[in-house]
Amino acid sequence: MKHPSKLVKPGDDVETVILAVNPADRRISLGMKQLLENPWEHLADKYPTGATVEGRVRNLTDFGAFIEIEDGIDGLVHVSNLSWTKRVKHPSEVLKKGEKVRAVVLGVEPENRRLSLGIKQLQPDVWETFFAQHRVGDIVKGKVLRTAQFGAFVEVAEGVEGLCHVSEATDGHGVPVKLEQGQEHDFKIIRLNQEEKKVALSIRAVSGDEASRADVEAYKQPVSSSTTTLGDLVNWKREK
Repeated sequence: MKHPSKLVKPGDDVETVILAVNPADRRISLGMKQLLENPWEHLADKYPTGATVEGRVRNLTDFGAFIEIEDGIDGLVHVSNLSWTKRVKHPSEVLKKGEKVRAVVLGVEPENRRLSLGIKQLQPDVWETFFAQHRVGDIVKGKVLRTAQFGAFVEVAEGVEGLCHVSEATDGHGVPVKLEQGQEHDFKIIRLNQEEKKVALSIRAVSGDEASRADVEAYKQPVSSSTTTLGDLVNWKREK
């Protein structure tokens, strides 16, 4: 309420509740909303956590978007809850004022008159999907997104990035592999941290596997016997 004239006008008969009396200042504080039921008190029952709601974008700020789900009740979608895959810097990149949207209730705090909403929660978490489908040792195709002195950030699935440290960016002979933005390579997953959403990648490990397979094939080529053993291969590697 920006101005009381939106609700009442001079001469109106109204009912109020006495909130405080200060005889010294000859002041009586009155309230009108106290005669009405506070919608925030039962909001958690009406919109429990996990429920899907629909409303219009009322306002956009640097930190998120306010969605009006009913008269007088706005929920906040924090900028971090707009997308799983996009690095959203401002909600205007995803939403428009006045737009009708659906969201998931993340939490209700009646005492703070706060309703937290999320839009990305309407879609599966790409990180959870990735961790469910991959294990350490898997070889994945990745695209270099950006580079740094310590390594390169690689997209291994839509919205999922892994890090290939410079120490892991070498071929089978230990020669550094120059990683440039836009390049695609095969990477081996060497570490997974689901809690911190981190994926460690290696080209060196892939090259090592390829070298081992090549050694096996190279050893088998001149050998006519079909009874080649692992010990034969180890001895041949030592001699080599």
